[in-house]
Amino acid sequence: MKKGQIFDEVIERVDFPNKGIVYVAEEDRYVTVKNGIPGQRVRFAVNKFKHGNAEGRLLEVLEKSPLETRKPLCSIFPACGGCMYQTMAYEAQVQMKEEQIRRIMDRAVQGEYRFEGVKPAPEEFGYRNKMEFSFGDEYKDGPLSLGLHKKGSTYDVLTAGDCCLVHRDMNRILLCVLEYFRERKAGYYRKMQHTGYLRHLLLRRGKATGEILVNLVTTSQEEHDLTELVEQLLALPLEGRIVGILHIINDSLSDVVKSDETRILYGQDYFYDKLLGLEFKITPFSFFQPNTQGAEVLYKTVREYIGDIHDMTVFDLFSGTGTISQVLAPVAKQVVGVEIVEEAVEAAKENAARNGISNCKFIAGDVFQVLDEIREKPDVIVLDPPRDGIHPKALPKILDYGVERIVYISCKMTSLARDLEMIQARGYRVERMTAVDQFCQTVHTETVCLLSNRKPKPDTHVDLTLDMEDYYRIKDQEKQSNR
Repeated sequence: MKKGQIFDEVIERVDFPNKGIVYVAEEDRYVTVKNGIPGQRVRFAVNKFKHGNAEGRLLEVLEKSPLETRKPLCSIFPACGGCMYQTMAYEAQVQMKEEQIRRIMDRAVQGEYRFEGVKPAPEEFGYRNKMEFSFGDEYKDGPLSLGLHKKGSTYDVLTAGDCCLVHRDMNRILLCVLEYFRERKAGYYRKMQHTGYLRHLLLRRGKATGEILVNLVTTSQEEHDLTELVEQLLALPLEGRIVGILHIINDSLSDVVKSDETRILYGQDYFYDKLLGLEFKITPFSFFQPNTQGAEVLYKTVREYIGDIHDMTVFDLFSGTGTISQVLAPVAKQVVGVEIVEEAVEAAKENAARNGISNCKFIAGDVFQVLDEIREKPDVIVLDPPRDGIHPKALPKILDYGVERIVYISCKMTSLARDLEMIQARGYRVERMTAVDQFCQTVHTETVCLLSNRKPKPDTHVDLTLDMEDYYRIKDQEKQSNR
Protein backbone atom coordinates (compact mmCIF):
# COMPACT_ATOMS: atom_id res chain seq x y z
CA MET A 1 0.00 0.00 0.00
CA LYS A 2 1.33 3.40 -1.00
CA LYS A 3 0.35 7.03 -0.51
CA GLY A 4 -2.03 8.22 -3.17
CA GLN A 5 -3.60 4.83 -3.83
CA ILE A 6 -7.38 4.98 -4.17
CA PHE A 7 -9.73 2.26 -2.91
CA ASP A 8 -13.49 1.64 -2.80
CA GLU A 9 -14.45 -0.18 0.39
CA VAL A 10 -17.14 -0.42 3.09
CA ILE A 11 -16.70 1.16 6.53
CA GLU A 12 -16.99 -1.74 8.98
CA ARG A 13 -17.31 0.37 12.12
CA VAL A 14 -16.53 3.84 13.45
CA ASP A 15 -14.21 4.19 16.45
CA PHE A 16 -14.05 7.27 18.66
CA PRO A 17 -13.66 9.95 17.58
CA ASN A 18 -15.06 9.56 14.10
CA LYS A 19 -12.49 7.03 12.86
CA GLY A 20 -13.99 4.78 10.22
CA ILE A 21 -12.32 1.36 10.05
CA VAL A 22 -12.06 -0.08 6.55
CA TYR A 23 -10.61 -3.46 5.55
CA VAL A 24 -8.80 -3.55 2.19
CA ALA A 25 -8.81 -7.22 1.21
CA GLU A 26 -6.33 -6.93 -1.66
CA GLU A 27 -3.75 -5.42 0.72
CA ASP A 28 -4.89 -7.50 3.74
CA ARG A 29 -4.80 -4.50 6.04
CA TYR A 30 -7.06 -1.99 7.74
CA VAL A 31 -7.20 1.72 6.95
CA THR A 32 -8.65 4.50 9.10
CA VAL A 33 -10.94 6.86 7.16
CA LYS A 34 -12.57 9.75 9.02
CA ASN A 35 -15.97 11.36 8.41
CA GLY A 36 -17.92 8.26 7.52
CA ILE A 37 -20.83 6.21 8.84
CA PRO A 38 -20.78 2.45 9.50
CA GLY A 39 -21.95 0.55 6.42
CA GLN A 40 -21.14 3.26 3.85
CA ARG A 41 -19.24 2.26 0.75
CA VAL A 42 -16.67 5.01 0.29
CA ARG A 43 -13.90 5.98 -2.08
CA PHE A 44 -10.75 7.15 -0.29
CA ALA A 45 -7.13 7.95 -0.98
CA VAL A 46 -4.35 6.72 1.29
CA ASN A 47 -2.68 9.90 2.52
CA LYS A 48 -0.37 8.93 5.40
CA PHE A 49 1.03 6.23 7.63
CA LYS A 50 1.33 6.62 11.39
CA HIS A 51 3.19 3.96 13.41
CA GLY A 52 2.60 1.58 10.53
CA ASN A 53 -1.14 2.23 10.46
CA ALA A 54 -2.60 3.51 7.20
CA GLU A 55 -4.91 6.53 7.12
CA GLY A 56 -7.08 7.57 4.20
CA ARG A 57 -8.88 10.74 3.11
CA LEU A 58 -12.54 10.37 2.21
CA LEU A 59 -13.15 11.36 -1.41
CA GLU A 60 -16.73 10.28 -2.01
CA VAL A 61 -19.59 8.29 -0.49
CA LEU A 62 -20.51 5.75 -3.16
CA GLU A 63 -23.38 4.03 -1.33
CA LYS A 64 -25.39 5.02 1.71
CA SER A 65 -25.27 2.95 4.85
CA PRO A 66 -28.30 0.80 5.80
CA LEU A 67 -28.23 2.85 9.02
CA GLU A 68 -29.03 6.05 7.10
CA THR A 69 -32.78 5.95 7.30
CA ARG A 70 -33.72 9.64 7.28
CA LYS A 71 -33.08 12.86 5.40
CA PRO A 72 -30.90 15.62 6.89
CA LEU A 73 -32.64 18.66 8.36
CA CYS A 74 -29.80 21.05 7.59
CA SER A 75 -29.06 22.39 4.09
CA ILE A 76 -25.25 22.24 4.48
CA PHE A 77 -25.08 18.62 5.67
CA PRO A 78 -22.85 16.65 5.08
CA ALA A 79 -20.32 19.28 3.96
CA CYS A 80 -20.43 21.02 7.36
CA GLY A 81 -18.22 19.68 10.13
CA GLY A 82 -20.60 20.68 12.92
CA CYS A 83 -22.34 17.31 13.09
CA MET A 84 -21.89 13.93 11.47
CA TYR A 85 -24.84 11.60 11.96
CA GLN A 86 -28.07 13.42 11.02
CA THR A 87 -29.03 10.74 8.52
CA MET A 88 -28.70 7.94 11.11
CA ALA A 89 -31.66 6.99 13.25
CA TYR A 90 -31.05 8.29 16.74
CA GLU A 91 -31.24 4.78 18.23
CA ALA A 92 -28.41 3.75 15.86
CA GLN A 93 -26.31 6.72 16.99
CA VAL A 94 -26.70 5.75 20.64
CA GLN A 95 -25.85 2.12 19.87
CA MET A 96 -22.73 3.16 17.94
CA LYS A 97 -21.50 5.36 20.81
CA GLU A 98 -22.14 2.55 23.28
CA GLU A 99 -19.98 0.20 21.21
CA GLN A 100 -17.23 2.84 20.95
CA ILE A 101 -17.10 3.24 24.72
CA ARG A 102 -17.02 -0.51 25.32
CA ARG A 103 -14.16 -1.05 22.86
CA ILE A 104 -12.06 1.51 24.71
CA MET A 105 -13.09 0.84 28.30
CA ASP A 106 -13.03 -2.95 28.15
CA ARG A 107 -9.30 -2.63 27.44
CA ALA A 108 -8.69 0.09 30.01
CA VAL A 109 -10.64 -1.29 32.97
CA GLN A 110 -9.05 -3.96 35.14
CA GLY A 111 -11.46 -6.70 36.20
CA GLU A 112 -15.23 -6.75 35.95
CA TYR A 113 -17.31 -3.58 35.91
CA ARG A 114 -20.92 -2.71 35.23
CA PHE A 115 -21.49 -0.77 32.03
CA GLU A 116 -24.95 0.75 32.08
CA GLY A 117 -25.23 1.91 28.50
CA VAL A 118 -25.69 5.38 27.00
CA LYS A 119 -28.52 7.54 28.30
CA PRO A 120 -30.24 9.28 25.38
CA ALA A 121 -30.64 13.04 25.32
CA PRO A 122 -34.04 14.59 26.12
CA GLU A 123 -33.84 16.56 22.86
CA GLU A 124 -32.30 15.32 19.63
CA PHE A 125 -32.29 18.69 17.83
CA GLY A 126 -32.16 22.34 18.86
CA TYR A 127 -30.46 21.49 22.11
CA ARG A 128 -27.35 23.70 22.07
CA ASN A 129 -27.57 26.79 24.27
CA LYS A 130 -24.27 28.16 22.96
CA MET A 131 -22.67 28.32 19.52
CA GLU A 132 -19.60 30.04 18.13
CA PHE A 133 -20.05 30.93 14.47
CA SER A 134 -17.18 32.13 12.25
CA PHE A 135 -17.08 34.76 9.51
CA GLY A 136 -15.36 33.81 6.26
CA ASP A 137 -16.21 32.69 2.75
CA GLU A 138 -17.33 29.36 1.32
CA TYR A 139 -14.62 29.49 -1.33
CA LYS A 140 -11.68 31.75 -2.09
CA ASP A 141 -12.84 35.33 -2.72
CA GLY A 142 -16.47 34.25 -2.46
CA PRO A 143 -19.27 36.23 -0.76
CA LEU A 144 -19.18 36.75 3.00
CA SER A 145 -20.40 33.74 4.96
CA LEU A 146 -21.19 33.22 8.65
CA GLY A 147 -21.49 29.80 10.17
CA LEU A 148 -19.39 26.67 10.62
CA HIS A 149 -16.24 25.38 8.99
CA LYS A 150 -16.48 22.98 6.12
CA LYS A 151 -15.56 19.46 7.15
CA GLY A 152 -11.78 19.03 7.14
CA SER A 153 -11.11 22.71 6.45
CA THR A 154 -9.79 25.47 8.70
CA TYR A 155 -10.62 28.20 6.18
CA ASP A 156 -13.84 27.55 4.23
CA VAL A 157 -16.93 28.62 6.19
CA LEU A 158 -20.48 27.49 5.32
CA THR A 159 -23.39 29.75 6.23
CA ALA A 160 -25.37 27.89 8.90
CA GLY A 161 -28.69 29.69 8.56
CA ASP A 162 -30.72 26.57 9.31
CA CYS A 163 -28.45 24.74 11.76
CA CYS A 164 -30.52 22.07 13.48
CA LEU A 165 -28.38 21.90 16.62
CA VAL A 166 -29.45 25.34 17.87
CA HIS A 167 -32.77 27.05 18.55
CA ARG A 168 -34.32 28.79 15.53
CA ASP A 169 -33.83 32.13 17.32
CA MET A 170 -30.08 31.73 16.81
CA ASN A 171 -30.55 31.07 13.10
CA ARG A 172 -32.63 34.23 12.71
CA ILE A 173 -29.99 36.28 14.52
CA LEU A 174 -27.19 34.79 12.39
CA LEU A 175 -28.93 35.63 9.11
CA CYS A 176 -29.69 39.16 10.31
CA VAL A 177 -26.04 39.81 11.22
CA LEU A 178 -24.76 38.29 7.99
CA GLU A 179 -27.08 40.36 5.77
CA TYR A 180 -26.20 43.55 7.67
CA PHE A 181 -22.47 43.17 6.97
CA ARG A 182 -22.95 41.89 3.41
CA GLU A 183 -24.83 45.08 2.58
CA ARG A 184 -21.96 47.13 3.97
CA LYS A 185 -19.34 44.97 2.22
CA ALA A 186 -17.44 44.47 5.48
CA GLY A 187 -14.50 42.07 5.31
CA TYR A 188 -13.70 39.14 7.55
CA TYR A 189 -10.47 38.57 9.47
CA ARG A 190 -7.93 36.56 7.47
CA LYS A 191 -5.91 34.37 9.82
CA MET A 192 -2.79 34.11 7.70
CA GLN A 193 -2.51 37.81 6.82
CA HIS A 194 -3.85 39.01 10.21
CA THR A 195 -6.00 41.58 8.47
CA GLY A 196 -9.74 42.19 8.41
CA TYR A 197 -12.60 43.06 10.72
CA LEU A 198 -15.26 40.37 11.33
CA ARG A 199 -14.21 37.33 13.39
CA HIS A 200 -16.99 35.49 15.23
CA LEU A 201 -20.60 35.62 16.34
CA LEU A 202 -21.02 34.03 19.77
CA LEU A 203 -24.66 33.32 20.66
CA ARG A 204 -25.96 32.07 24.01
CA ARG A 205 -29.59 31.34 24.87
CA GLY A 206 -31.14 30.23 28.15
CA LYS A 207 -33.15 27.06 27.63
CA ALA A 208 -35.49 27.71 30.54
CA THR A 209 -35.60 31.51 30.33
CA GLY A 210 -35.31 32.22 26.60
CA GLU A 211 -32.86 35.03 27.40
CA ILE A 212 -30.35 35.63 24.60
CA LEU A 213 -26.89 37.18 24.67
CA VAL A 214 -25.51 38.30 21.27
CA ASN A 215 -21.74 38.74 21.08
CA LEU A 216 -20.19 40.17 17.92
CA VAL A 217 -16.42 39.59 17.86
CA THR A 218 -14.27 41.78 15.60
CA THR A 219 -10.79 43.25 15.40
CA SER A 220 -10.08 46.93 16.00
CA GLN A 221 -8.83 47.36 12.43
CA GLU A 222 -12.06 49.02 11.28
CA GLU A 223 -14.78 51.14 12.87
CA HIS A 224 -18.46 50.64 12.03
CA ASP A 225 -21.54 52.30 13.46
CA LEU A 226 -23.48 49.32 14.82
CA THR A 227 -26.56 51.29 15.91
CA GLU A 228 -28.68 50.06 13.00
CA LEU A 229 -27.57 46.45 13.59
CA VAL A 230 -28.81 46.69 17.18
CA GLU A 231 -32.15 48.06 15.96
CA GLN A 232 -32.53 45.25 13.42
CA LEU A 233 -31.71 42.57 15.99
CA LEU A 234 -34.21 43.93 18.51
CA ALA A 235 -36.91 44.01 15.82
CA LEU A 236 -36.53 40.29 14.97
CA PRO A 237 -39.59 38.07 15.66
CA LEU A 238 -37.96 35.78 18.24
CA GLU A 239 -39.49 33.25 20.62
CA GLY A 240 -37.00 34.31 23.27
CA ARG A 241 -35.76 37.78 24.20
CA ILE A 242 -32.43 39.50 23.55
CA VAL A 243 -31.17 40.83 26.90
CA GLY A 244 -27.72 41.93 25.78
CA ILE A 245 -25.81 42.81 22.61
CA LEU A 246 -22.05 43.07 23.03
CA HIS A 247 -19.26 44.18 20.72
CA ILE A 248 -16.12 42.25 21.69
CA ILE A 249 -12.77 43.46 20.37
CA ASN A 250 -10.24 40.69 19.80
CA ASP A 251 -6.88 41.49 18.21
CA SER A 252 -5.11 38.25 19.15
CA LEU A 253 -3.37 36.37 16.35
CA SER A 254 -4.79 32.99 17.34
CA ASP A 255 -8.21 31.94 16.09
CA VAL A 256 -9.93 31.84 19.49
CA VAL A 257 -12.90 33.73 20.85
CA LYS A 258 -11.58 36.06 23.53
CA SER A 259 -11.94 39.68 24.61
CA ASP A 260 -9.41 42.50 24.65
CA GLU A 261 -12.26 44.95 25.18
CA THR A 262 -16.02 44.51 25.55
CA ARG A 263 -18.53 47.22 24.65
CA ILE A 264 -22.15 46.87 25.68
CA LEU A 265 -24.28 48.02 22.73
CA TYR A 266 -27.57 47.12 24.40
CA GLY A 267 -28.78 45.74 27.72
CA GLN A 268 -26.41 43.73 29.88
CA ASP A 269 -23.38 41.44 29.59
CA TYR A 270 -25.03 38.36 31.13
CA PHE A 271 -28.17 36.24 31.02
CA TYR A 272 -29.84 33.67 33.25
CA ASP A 273 -30.70 30.01 32.82
CA LYS A 274 -32.02 27.31 35.13
CA LEU A 275 -30.82 23.78 35.78
CA LEU A 276 -32.47 21.33 38.21
CA GLY A 277 -34.36 24.17 39.85
CA LEU A 278 -31.25 26.30 40.38
CA GLU A 279 -30.69 29.64 38.64
CA PHE A 280 -27.36 30.53 37.05
CA LYS A 281 -26.00 33.84 35.83
CA ILE A 282 -23.95 33.24 32.67
CA THR A 283 -21.49 35.67 31.09
CA PRO A 284 -20.09 35.52 27.52
CA PHE A 285 -17.12 33.29 28.37
CA SER A 286 -18.21 31.47 31.52
CA PHE A 287 -18.56 27.70 31.23
CA PHE A 288 -22.06 26.25 31.30
CA GLN A 289 -22.97 22.85 29.88
CA PRO A 290 -23.99 23.49 26.22
CA ASN A 291 -26.99 21.16 26.48
CA THR A 292 -29.09 22.29 29.45
CA GLN A 293 -31.55 19.39 29.52
CA GLY A 294 -28.78 16.90 28.81
CA ALA A 295 -26.82 18.40 31.70
CA GLU A 296 -29.75 17.71 34.00
CA VAL A 297 -29.56 14.02 33.06
CA LEU A 298 -25.78 14.11 33.57
CA TYR A 299 -25.95 15.75 37.00
CA LYS A 300 -28.72 13.44 38.20
CA THR A 301 -26.45 10.56 37.20
CA VAL A 302 -23.53 12.07 39.13
CA ARG A 303 -25.75 12.52 42.18
CA GLU A 304 -26.85 8.88 41.92
CA TYR A 305 -23.29 7.59 41.46
CA ILE A 306 -21.82 9.57 44.33
CA GLY A 307 -24.30 8.00 46.75
CA ASP A 308 -24.89 9.10 50.32
CA ILE A 309 -22.75 12.16 51.11
CA HIS A 310 -24.61 13.30 54.22
CA ASP A 311 -22.13 14.85 56.68
CA MET A 312 -19.36 14.52 54.08
CA THR A 313 -16.99 17.02 52.43
CA VAL A 314 -16.99 16.80 48.64
CA PHE A 315 -14.22 18.16 46.43
CA ASP A 316 -15.50 19.28 43.03
CA LEU A 317 -12.28 19.63 41.05
CA PHE A 318 -12.32 21.54 37.74
CA SER A 319 -15.63 22.98 38.94
CA GLY A 320 -16.29 25.63 36.26
CA THR A 321 -19.17 27.87 37.34
CA GLY A 322 -19.98 25.49 40.17
CA THR A 323 -23.04 23.77 38.72
CA ILE A 324 -22.12 20.32 40.06
CA SER A 325 -21.13 21.79 43.44
CA GLN A 326 -24.50 23.43 43.84
CA VAL A 327 -26.39 20.32 42.74
CA LEU A 328 -24.57 18.28 45.39
CA ALA A 329 -24.56 20.90 48.16
CA PRO A 330 -28.12 20.22 49.49
CA VAL A 331 -27.19 16.63 50.35
CA ALA A 332 -23.59 17.22 51.55
CA LYS A 333 -21.97 18.74 54.60
CA GLN A 334 -19.70 20.92 52.46
CA VAL A 335 -18.59 21.19 48.84
CA VAL A 336 -15.26 22.72 47.82
CA GLY A 337 -14.92 23.69 44.17
CA VAL A 338 -11.56 24.38 42.51
CA GLU A 339 -11.35 26.07 39.11
CA ILE A 340 -8.49 27.82 37.31
CA VAL A 341 -10.67 30.39 35.48
CA GLU A 342 -11.22 33.29 37.89
CA GLU A 343 -14.28 34.61 36.05
CA ALA A 344 -15.94 31.22 36.46
CA VAL A 345 -15.16 31.15 40.19
CA GLU A 346 -16.69 34.59 40.70
CA ALA A 347 -19.78 33.45 38.81
CA ALA A 348 -19.94 30.31 40.97
CA LYS A 349 -19.88 32.38 44.17
CA GLU A 350 -22.58 34.71 42.88
CA ASN A 351 -24.77 31.83 41.70
CA ALA A 352 -24.46 30.00 45.02
CA ALA A 353 -25.54 33.14 46.87
CA ARG A 354 -28.44 33.63 44.45
CA ASN A 355 -29.61 30.06 45.07
CA GLY A 356 -29.31 30.40 48.84
CA ILE A 357 -26.51 27.82 49.08
CA SER A 358 -24.11 28.54 51.93
CA ASN A 359 -22.12 25.30 52.20
CA CYS A 360 -20.16 25.75 48.96
CA LYS A 361 -16.63 27.17 48.89
CA PHE A 362 -15.01 28.09 45.58
CA ILE A 363 -11.27 28.55 45.08
CA ALA A 364 -9.60 30.07 42.03
CA GLY A 365 -6.39 28.36 41.00
CA ASP A 366 -4.69 25.39 39.38
CA VAL A 367 -5.78 22.12 41.00
CA PHE A 368 -2.12 21.04 41.17
CA GLN A 369 -1.24 24.06 43.33
CA VAL A 370 -4.45 24.51 45.30
CA LEU A 371 -4.36 20.99 46.73
CA ASP A 372 -1.08 21.89 48.51
CA GLU A 373 -2.69 24.89 50.18
CA ILE A 374 -6.21 23.77 51.02
CA ARG A 375 -6.92 22.80 54.63
CA GLU A 376 -10.06 20.72 54.14
CA LYS A 377 -9.83 16.99 53.48
CA PRO A 378 -12.38 15.38 51.15
CA ASP A 379 -14.49 12.32 51.86
CA VAL A 380 -15.42 11.94 48.17
CA ILE A 381 -14.16 13.62 44.99
CA VAL A 382 -15.86 14.60 41.73
CA LEU A 383 -13.58 15.12 38.73
CA ASP A 384 -14.76 16.93 35.60
CA PRO A 385 -11.50 17.85 33.83
CA PRO A 386 -10.96 19.45 30.41
CA ARG A 387 -10.99 17.27 27.29
CA ASP A 388 -7.36 16.25 27.62
CA GLY A 389 -7.87 14.82 31.09
CA ILE A 390 -6.05 15.50 34.34
CA HIS A 391 -2.56 17.02 34.40
CA PRO A 392 0.06 14.35 35.20
CA LYS A 393 1.26 16.33 38.20
CA ALA A 394 -2.22 16.84 39.63
CA LEU A 395 -3.55 13.28 39.42
CA PRO A 396 -1.17 11.74 42.03
CA LYS A 397 -2.08 14.50 44.50
CA ILE A 398 -5.76 13.80 44.00
CA LEU A 399 -5.23 10.08 44.58
CA ASP A 400 -3.12 10.73 47.70
CA TYR A 401 -6.29 11.66 49.58
CA GLY A 402 -7.34 8.02 49.36
CA VAL A 403 -11.04 8.86 49.41
CA GLU A 404 -13.55 6.06 49.38
CA ARG A 405 -15.30 7.12 46.16
CA ILE A 406 -14.39 9.13 43.06
CA VAL A 407 -16.80 10.09 40.30
CA TYR A 408 -14.96 10.95 37.08
CA ILE A 409 -16.88 12.81 34.32
CA SER A 410 -15.18 12.84 30.95
CA CYS A 411 -16.10 14.54 27.67
CA LYS A 412 -13.30 12.59 25.95
CA MET A 413 -13.39 8.90 26.72
CA THR A 414 -9.82 8.27 25.57
CA SER A 415 -8.52 10.72 28.20
CA LEU A 416 -10.49 8.87 30.87
CA ALA A 417 -9.11 5.52 29.66
CA ARG A 418 -5.55 6.83 29.92
CA ASP A 419 -6.06 8.30 33.40
CA LEU A 420 -7.63 5.06 34.61
CA GLU A 421 -4.29 3.24 34.47
CA MET A 422 -2.78 5.34 37.25
CA ILE A 423 -6.05 5.51 39.18
CA GLN A 424 -6.40 1.71 39.17
CA ALA A 425 -2.72 1.21 39.97
CA ARG A 426 -3.30 3.28 43.10
CA GLY A 427 -5.93 0.87 44.36
CA TYR A 428 -9.18 2.08 42.82
CA ARG A 429 -11.67 -0.19 41.11
CA VAL A 430 -14.15 0.80 38.40
CA GLU A 431 -17.56 -0.14 39.77
CA ARG A 432 -20.05 1.42 37.36
CA MET A 433 -19.89 3.35 34.13
CA THR A 434 -22.45 5.02 31.91
CA ALA A 435 -22.61 7.83 29.38
CA VAL A 436 -24.99 10.68 28.64
CA ASP A 437 -25.47 11.65 25.01
CA GLN A 438 -25.37 15.42 25.37
CA PHE A 439 -24.23 15.93 21.77
CA CYS A 440 -26.68 14.24 19.40
CA GLN A 441 -25.67 14.06 15.72
CA THR A 442 -22.00 14.51 16.71
CA VAL A 443 -19.13 12.22 17.67
CA HIS A 444 -19.08 13.35 21.32
CA THR A 445 -20.60 12.08 24.55
CA GLU A 446 -20.11 12.44 28.32
CA THR A 447 -18.86 9.38 30.19
CA VAL A 448 -19.44 8.97 33.94
CA CYS A 449 -17.34 6.52 35.95
CA LEU A 450 -17.68 5.51 39.61
CA LEU A 451 -14.45 4.35 41.27
CA SER A 452 -14.17 2.81 44.74
CA ASN A 453 -11.00 2.56 46.79
CA ARG A 454 -9.45 -0.83 47.43
CA LYS A 455 -6.16 -1.72 49.11
CA PRO A 456 -3.55 0.89 48.09
CA LYS A 457 -0.73 -0.19 45.80
CA PRO A 458 2.67 1.39 45.12
CA ASP A 459 2.64 4.39 42.80
CA THR A 460 3.02 3.59 39.12
CA HIS A 461 4.40 6.01 36.54
CA VAL A 462 2.09 6.63 33.61
CA ASP A 463 2.92 9.08 30.84
CA LEU A 464 -0.28 11.11 30.72
CA THR A 465 0.89 13.14 27.70
CA LEU A 466 0.37 10.22 25.31
CA ASP A 467 -2.64 10.11 23.03
CA MET A 468 -4.53 6.81 23.03
CA GLU A 469 -3.05 5.48 19.77
CA ASP A 470 0.49 5.87 21.16
CA TYR A 471 -0.63 4.55 24.55
CA TYR A 472 -2.06 1.30 23.21
CA ARG A 473 0.81 0.86 20.76
CA ILE A 474 3.31 0.97 23.65
CA LYS A 475 1.17 -1.34 25.81
CA ASP A 476 0.92 -3.88 22.99
CA GLN A 477 4.71 -3.73 22.51
CA GLU A 478 5.18 -4.36 26.24
CA LYS A 479 2.91 -7.40 26.06
CA GLN A 480 4.84 -8.83 23.09
CA SER A 481 8.19 -8.39 24.84
CA ASN A 482 6.91 -10.14 27.97
CA ARG A 483 5.82 -13.25 26.09
